[in-house]
Amino acid sequence: MENIRYDLITALPEIVIVCMAMFILLADLFLKSSNRIAIYVLAQVTLLVAAYLTFSTHTPSVGYAFTGTFVDDAMADVLKLMIYLGTSLIFVYSRQYIQLREMYRGEFYALVLFSVVGMMIMVSGQNMLTLYVGLELLSLSLYALVALDRDNARATEAAMKYFVLGALASGMLLYGMSMIYGMTGSLNISEINNALMGGENVQSVLILGLVFIVAGLAFKLGAVPFQMWVPDVYEGSPTAITLLISSVPKLAAFAFIIRMLEQGLHTLAVDWQQMLMIMAVLSIVIGNVTAIAQTNLKRMLAYSTISHVGFVLFGLMSASINGFTSALFYIVSYVLMTLAGFGMILLLSRKGFEAEKLDDLKGLNQRSPWHAFLMLIVMFSMAGVPPTLGFYAKFTVLQAALQAGFLWLVVFAVLMAVIGAFYYLRVIKLMYFDEPVDHHPIQAPMDMRIVLGVNALALLVIGLMPQGLMELCSYAISKSLG
Repeated sequence: MENIRYDLITALPEIVIVCMAMFILLADLFLKSSNRIAIYVLAQVTLLVAAYLTFSTHTPSVGYAFTGTFVDDAMADVLKLMIYLGTSLIFVYSRQYIQLREMYRGEFYALVLFSVVGMMIMVSGQNMLTLYVGLELLSLSLYALVALDRDNARATEAAMKYFVLGALASGMLLYGMSMIYGMTGSLNISEINNALMGGENVQSVLILGLVFIVAGLAFKLGAVPFQMWVPDVYEGSPTAITLLISSVPKLAAFAFIIRMLEQGLHTLAVDWQQMLMIMAVLSIVIGNVTAIAQTNLKRMLAYSTISHVGFVLFGLMSASINGFTSALFYIVSYVLMTLAGFGMILLLSRKGFEAEKLDDLKGLNQRSPWHAFLMLIVMFSMAGVPPTLGFYAKFTVLQAALQAGFLWLVVFAVLMAVIGAFYYLRVIKLMYFDEPVDHHPIQAPMDMRIVLGVNALALLVIGLMPQGLMELCSYAISKSLG
């Protein structure tokens, strides 16, 4: 009975969100269109309650629930709080956008909350099946969200591409997991690690399983050579859905990698380090070079995401506590930058108009100096210009890679970051030095304007004083892996 009670308390945030997602879906049937604000409020309250439960039940020690398939540790709690925060910002930024496009329905909020539960299960998974169930719950929710605007041909095409390629990646991941299970006789992450450390294993089968697992994870992150879905899905999806796909799921993917590669397959670190190294280099090169040729802002940010994933992999391939801490810091920084960047696109969009072309930003300083300044901070941060958060994030992952002995790769990454700065600075040039082509006034809810301003200014403030966030990331990693 004591075990059942502990299990339920540990998974209480997940249980609350699942119940509220189903309640929102049912409540939507009885609400008039004019009262749909109630669904938005319910969704935000759900995230607030889940955050309170996660924070109030936090302990520095590592606890296991549901017969060792679910872990409650510092990394899980920190990442869950980040996921709640990011999702709450997504709801704020997307409310007007989905209202104007007749997507302001219970399905949107329910599917987003189900995707949050999938992320939370990925973050706390301590068993390969638990991790896989979390990943599939997230993926299926995202496929449905991309196709939510059923009359939009581009969105339907993007959903089909995402679904087919996502199913292929899931198959590879499951195949790799089955090989690891066949060699170790266990699905539990800790038991797999013990089996690999204590026994003689057929290395070739393990390495083949590892290759399939890394390939599946690389697809979910959007790393080269599994990045083909990213630009098409980013461009084709409604911008509110692109905002979701591009941000918080990366936190869950990071946790999945830590659980699977570091906690489960640490013995094979030499092999997965080499795979991550190749993907990191290719992601930075292809992401930065291809982004230069883009005229669509969402496609440009998609290739930008690919290059950012390359920098995250720099931290992960260090295979050290310092490397994982810097990678977590980078992924949190990236999520904050992406939320602000796509939030600005949503701010400038209106009914019948998507502000997704680079030319749509021309002369933004003349239309609204404040919003041009906020976008300038976001672009500087993404480019890694001091003293923004993006600069410190890049500095920490490159420092970790340098300490791990990857000197030439660090020099190469710095050079590519300089090349990549071009397409971010081009956006600033368009905003400040070109004549506006769109003269419509910017109309957005006051809460969105305030939150977006705080989000963008946080990139500058945390960049000047990064110690607090870095200590939080260090605490999460050291308590979970130390």
